[in-house]
Amino acid sequence: MTWAILLQIFLLGIGLSADAFSVALADGLTYSDINKKKSFFIAFTFGFMQALMPLIGFWLVELVEYLSGSSDASSSAGRIASLVVVWIAFALLLFIGAKMLIESIIELKKPKEEKKERKFSVKEVIFYGFATAIDALAAGITLHAGLSNGSTVWLHVSIILVLTFSISLIGLFLGKQIMKLLKGKYEISGIIGGIILILLAVWVVISHYFGI
Repeated sequence: MTWAILLQIFLLGIGLSADAFSVALADGLTYSDINKKKSFFIAFTFGFMQALMPLIGFWLVELVEYLSGSSDASSSAGRIASLVVVWIAFALLLFIGAKMLIESIIELKKPKEEKKERKFSVKEVIFYGFATAIDALAAGITLHAGLSNGSTVWLHVSIILVLTFSISLIGLFLGKQIMKLLKGKYEISGIIGGIILILLAVWVVISHYFGI
């Protein structure tokens, strides 16, 4: 393992964490009861998921290669899997973003006494973590293509975890600061958060097909 490979892993981790950053920003904007403990839980969940998915992708390529006895077969299977997970990620993020946007617009039209603030939810955070990380399965193909082997892959996914954790915390912090500027108007922040997630869904597809 060389410094050049570590640099590539670092850049890969930065790229993968962009999804988590966007959702963390939306969470910071919309959760009304965020504290330090909940922030760390969100950041760790996103980091863990972003590390787990490439690891699963790496193992899947290993398994296909072992069963087929051909690296060409594993490469083809990897490309197919990459395409499938991109569209799954698009669907999940689009659903989450549209749901948040519609609910916020509905809340905006309600009388003040009927408005409900969006509260932290463990199940929701885990689902968000999965939705933002599923397209990282394709990164396992990149790792298997020469960056990682059976022993170094653990170090590499740990780097991805730490990077995503740190960047998610930054996203949450920025989200909370923007919320302060909005003076607690959670419906407005929900609309912003929903738009961010919808744009992220579109970006996942664009980045896949154009290699951005």
